[in-house]
Amino acid sequence: MRFALSEDQRLLQESVGRALGELAPLERVRAYAEGGDFADVWRGLAEMGLPGLLIPEEHGGLGLGLLEAAVAAEAMGAAVAPGPFLGSVLAPLALRGGTPEQQVRWLPRLASGEATACIAISEAVAGARDGAGVEASDGRLTGKALFVLDAQGADLLIVADRAGGLHLVEQPPAAGAMATIDATRRLSEVTFEGTPAEPLASNDGLERLRDAAWVMLAADTLGASQAMIDKAVAYAKERQQFGRVIGSFQAVKHMCAEMVAELEPARALVWYAAYAFDHAPQEATVMAAHAKAHLAEIGRFIARTSTEVHGGIGITDLLGLHYWFKRIGLNRQLYGGPERVREAAARAQGLVPA
Repeated sequence: MRFALSEDQRLLQESVGRALGELAPLERVRAYAEGGDFADVWRGLAEMGLPGLLIPEEHGGLGLGLLEAAVAAEAMGAAVAPGPFLGSVLAPLALRGGTPEQQVRWLPRLASGEATACIAISEAVAGARDGAGVEASDGRLTGKALFVLDAQGADLLIVADRAGGLHLVEQPPAAGAMATIDATRRLSEVTFEGTPAEPLASNDGLERLRDAAWVMLAADTLGASQAMIDKAVAYAKERQQFGRVIGSFQAVKHMCAEMVAELEPARALVWYAAYAFDHAPQEATVMAAHAKAHLAEIGRFIARTSTEVHGGIGITDLLGLHYWFKRIGLNRQLYGGPERVREAAARAQGLVPA
C-alpha cells in the first residue's frame, strides 16, 4: 500500500506551481496587494481546469476529489496567489445539495471559469461577531456576513443562515471591503436586506462545507510554510557574516532543521484529512479539525522562525516575506482559530457535550 501522492497528483501540483510561477510571480502579487486586478491570472488557471477540479465530468469539470484540490491549494499557498480558488472548491460541494436545475445552471459556468463563486459561512462555523449573522425567511435573507473571501465581482454566493441552512444567491449584494492583515486575498462584508435566495437541501451541507474549508486552509498554510522554509534556507546559504555564510552557524542550522522537522509530519496529516473527506466520512470532521488546528500552530512557528533567519530584512516590504507571514496568519483564524476548531473535534468524538 502506498501512502503518498499518486503520479497524477504530483503532476497536478507541479503543473499548478509552474503555472503560478509564470502567471503570478511576486511582482504580480505585490501589484494585486496594492489594489490591482488578478482576473487575467485566474483566467490562465481556468484554462488549466483548476475551477473544475471537484465538478463532475458531465458538467464540464474534472471530477476529482478533495485531495487533488488540497494539492492545488498547497501550490496556491506556496505562491501566495490571489484568486477565487477556495470558492471554486466549496461552491461545487454546496451545490451537491442543490436541485438538478441549479447544478445544470451553475456547474458548467463554474467549471469553465466563466462564473466565480464565494462562500459566506464564517458566522455559522466560527461564531458571530459585531452583530453579524443571517436570517432566512420566505426565500429571502436578512442580516450581515463578515469575512467573505472574493465576494467582489462574484457571480454566485453560498450563504449559511443562523440555523445552519445553506442558500444560493444569484445576484450577490454589493460587498464592502474589510481591512485584514493579508493583502493577497480580499475579504468583504456583505449585507442582506430581503435578498432573494434559493435553499440548498442538504442535512449535513454546512458541516461538510466547513470540513472542506478547514482542509483547504490547512493545505494553503502547508504550501506557504514550505515556501518560507525554502526562502530561509536559500538566504542562509548566501548571506555572509564574519566572513562566513550564516548557514554554517549552528544556531541557524538548528532553526532551519527545526522548521523542516515540524512541517514534514504535517504534510501527511493534511493529505490524509483531504483523503478522509471523500473516502472515510466517519473520520472527516476530526481529521479536518486536527489539520486546521495543527497547521495553524506550525505555520505560525515557521513564519516567525523564517523571518528570524532573514534578520532585519525579513520584515521589509522589499523582500516580500511578509506576504507569506500574513497569509498564514489569516488562515489561522479564518473559519475558526485553533482553540475553536479543537473544540469541534472534541465534540465530534463525544469528549465534550454537543
